[in-house]
Amino acid sequence: MILIDPPLWPARGRVWSHMVSDVSYEELHAFAARLGLPPRAFERDHYDVPSELYEVAVACGAEGVGCQELLSRLTKAGLRRRKAVRPR
Repeated sequence: MILIDPPLWPARGRVWSHMVSDVSYEELHAFAARLGLPPRAFERDHYDVPSELYEVAVACGAEGVGCQELLSRLTKAGLRRRKAVRPR
């Protein structure tokens, strides 16, 4: 299932959602391509989705969930990829 959290994340003069799959990265990449998202919008385990595409994603079948639910389901699916910790 494709999951998307509300557009709450400000960056680069816009507000963004995170979009993930709790099934596979293949499912996620295919869905992102249907939305017209460029590959550069993918970061480790999610796509950054601009707020204007949130409703489009939901209309295309993404399930709107809260941030904690999205993270929980991504982690339970074994698809969470954390940022590498840089040595100091």
